[in-house]
Amino acid sequence: MKTPYKVPTLAEIDALPWNGLRVVSTFSGCGGSCLGFRMAGFRIVYASEFVEAARSAYRANAPRTPLDDRDIRLVSVASMRAMMAPEDRDAEIDVLEGSPPCAAFSTAGKRERTWGRVRSYSDTTQRTDDLFAQYVRVLGELQPRAFVLENVSGLVKGVSRGVFKEVYAALAAAGYRVGARLLDAQWLGVPQTRQRVIVVGVRKDLNLEPAFPRPFGFRYTVREALAGLNGAGVAPPEDDGPSIDGYAIAREWDGLVPGAGSDRYFNLVRPHLDAPCPTILALGGSNPGVASVTHPTERRKFRIAELRRICGFPDDFVLTGSYAQQWERLGRAVPPPMMAAVARALRARVFAC
Repeated sequence: MKTPYKVPTLAEIDALPWNGLRVVSTFSGCGGSCLGFRMAGFRIVYASEFVEAARSAYRANAPRTPLDDRDIRLVSVASMRAMMAPEDRDAEIDVLEGSPPCAAFSTAGKRERTWGRVRSYSDTTQRTDDLFAQYVRVLGELQPRAFVLENVSGLVKGVSRGVFKEVYAALAAAGYRVGARLLDAQWLGVPQTRQRVIVVGVRKDLNLEPAFPRPFGFRYTVREALAGLNGAGVAPPEDDGPSIDGYAIAREWDGLVPGAGSDRYFNLVRPHLDAPCPTILALGGSNPGVASVTHPTERRKFRIAELRRICGFPDDFVLTGSYAQQWERLGRAVPPPMMAAVARALRARVFAC
């Protein structure tokens, strides 16, 4: 049954009872995936994030979670456990989750032309296309009961399919029954079209198959997501959303009907109020004149408060840094309700709790 769109507040999520299951998070970003697991009752006992701007937001919202700032290449399972709370250090880990940086495989980027190169990524400079191997290494050493790996849909398209097959085989070789699905956030409680590859594995000794969420029978629209945003009990927006007036995309925007994208400016889309929002890309807020998803009825980019709703984050979720950095955090994150649906499927059909 479709209920009004609402993402729980951080206080409401913190008040949820623990289901007894522990999660280790890698490539944690600002905490979208972790928040989804927390919404399903899991506890995050360790998180790892190399990008300082992302860590800043993560710490602002989950100050009690041990957060490792090292390059994952330098992290061992022993050093992970040393950072955990005493009651977690020797406990079996139930889930390893992670979203290795995906720009090298995104259909919106240069894909294979960047493979093997050190390049700019968020606020750092590093090679990113080899980080799947680090996830597999940690998985083999940690041996959790299950794992969840998330990435862009481009990983299973074109030349990237060869990389995906290699990663899939390595995950299975680490001792897991593996399954993969192309899921869309719009069918999992998020008012945004966002396709992602979700790979789930269950340790072979458990004799269970990977579990995935079933699509909801409804979708949320932009109108539903933004309803009451400036009403009682909701803080006013902290920014006005950059105007696109004076930029070339503004003239193009004027000619777009709601729900249409531009043939001239790649990524310029004017959403329809009564449909899910198109995908929010990480760099769409870097400059007012950059072609991206815009507000559906006003000549501007979305406010950060509006983006929180569209990306499935609580209204009180703290984002740090500039407007562009806050947009980027949301554009790179896994929508929490989407990961919550994945986590609930695992909880019910693998962990039976």
